[in-house]
Amino acid sequence: MLKVKFQTDKFNKEMNSILNYASGFLDGAQAGKKELMQTIGEKTTEYLDAFIDSNARINPEMLHHVYEWYENGSPNARLFDLQYSTHGGGLTFSSTFRQSSSVAKGSHTPFYDKARIMELGVPVVIKPVTAQALRFEDGGQEVFVKGSVTVESPGGASTQGGFQEVVDSFFRNYFSQSVLFSSGLARHLSNPVDFKTRLPRAKRGGRAQGFDVGYRWISAKGVI
Repeated sequence: MLKVKFQTDKFNKEMNSILNYASGFLDGAQAGKKELMQTIGEKTTEYLDAFIDSNARINPEMLHHVYEWYENGSPNARLFDLQYSTHGGGLTFSSTFRQSSSVAKGSHTPFYDKARIMELGVPVVIKPVTAQALRFEDGGQEVFVKGSVTVESPGGASTQGGFQEVVDSFFRNYFSQSVLFSSGLARHLSNPVDFKTRLPRAKRGGRAQGFDVGYRWISAKGVI
């Protein structure tokens, strides 16, 4: 009669270590999600900044209002700031406008709230402060007007809503390709190689080893 002796105690110990490793990996991945979201948020704002700059150079009439006068597309002349915040398992992006400090030709003071007013198309009333009439150019002709003048669409029709349109276009058409795929993040997250390669250590490290591997994998350090 053939007898086989199987060391179940050792087998059970190794299996428990592997199961603990797997459980720790999932817990580590969950704990690292916030760091992943922060990394995505940081990189996304960098890509979006560059995307807006590029569009401003190509189509200055659409985006000149969110830069200092005559510096369309210059990173150092932006009149907008992009922010992101993490919440749960997601991200929220927002923007604010800065005050312009440059002066347009023919003027003596900066255009207060230039970026916001032109983006929203807020009518602007211009009136003389010390002189009896306003002087400006219209179609190359010098014009004098007594009293005040209301500009219904400061910046022009193509400017109003231009910033929002470009931001929407980025998230609608370019976000997945530029941030998720070109950076290698999508490939990284779809193939948890670290889980496999460090599995032999599970026999020694158990849950603690799994947690560390899961956290490092989901945080995507060095990937983007």
